[in-house]
Amino acid sequence: MRATATRLPVFVLLFSASLWGLGWWPLKQFAAAGLSGPVLTLLTYGLVGLCTSYWLWRERAAWRAQAGVLLGIVAIGGWANTAFVWALVIGDVVRVMLLFYLSPVWSVLGGRLFLGEPLRPRRQVAIAIALLGLWLVLGGSHAFDSPLSKADLLALSAGLAFAGNNLLARAGQRIPIGSKTVAVFVGCGVMSMLLMALQGLALPPASLLASPLGLSVLAYGFIWLVIATATWQYGVTHIESGRAGIVLVVELLVAVLSASWVAGTALAPAEWLGGALIAIAALLEATDNSAEVIELKGAH
Repeated sequence: MRATATRLPVFVLLFSASLWGLGWWPLKQFAAAGLSGPVLTLLTYGLVGLCTSYWLWRERAAWRAQAGVLLGIVAIGGWANTAFVWALVIGDVVRVMLLFYLSPVWSVLGGRLFLGEPLRPRRQVAIAIALLGLWLVLGGSHAFDSPLSKADLLALSAGLAFAGNNLLARAGQRIPIGSKTVAVFVGCGVMSMLLMALQGLALPPASLLASPLGLSVLAYGFIWLVIATATWQYGVTHIESGRAGIVLVVELLVAVLSASWVAGTALAPAEWLGGALIAIAALLEATDNSAEVIELKGAH
């Protein structure tokens, strides 16, 4: 009975990770139809945030004491997803995923700097491996021969923002999970509208939403993203964090393999090695249960 109860969250998390890992494909199709990254984020994350924003009002009594943290989640979490979608739309899927997947490293460093979390030897090794992987992905000894592309910068900033969002989520212990989730979607809508204004892009016409393309975009936002988010929340709530981290590495694997197969993405051997090092670093961090052991000893 216990084994069955454990298997279900793992399978649910694997399903969620697969959805996130395959999320690049519909985004590329929408981009090919003429929709830019900020417009896509507005029509997916932004509309979901608009339709669920009542949840923030409903739980206002719970998060009022940490309203500043919640606003931080709106801004930083909103940028994380907006920049990530934009990077996927204009960049190479595998390269974007590898650069974004450095977020566990930024989370560790941020936890040390802002939350005073210990930087144990295992974590130091993981950071060193991940940074070596980053160096290889960016070109090794030729990394600084030319400036990073727009997609590279967006992917890196998305990973940094995602790590910042995780730190704020941990700091906002009084904020309900539902409010944190909705805040990110609302933030995506705000960020995408700001980017559209800066680029001089007009809001998409209402008639777009009734077209086959618009309906497909809405289905992606309200079905694909909502299911992926809900299953992820369920999975990470019901299994140990270390085990969840291992399962979520599947997202990177699914994205890399699917992009290589479907999109014909080709990386140089050094880039593949760099990606492998980044994945190993993520696994080292995900399987580090030393903090849990210390916490358990303290409880006794």
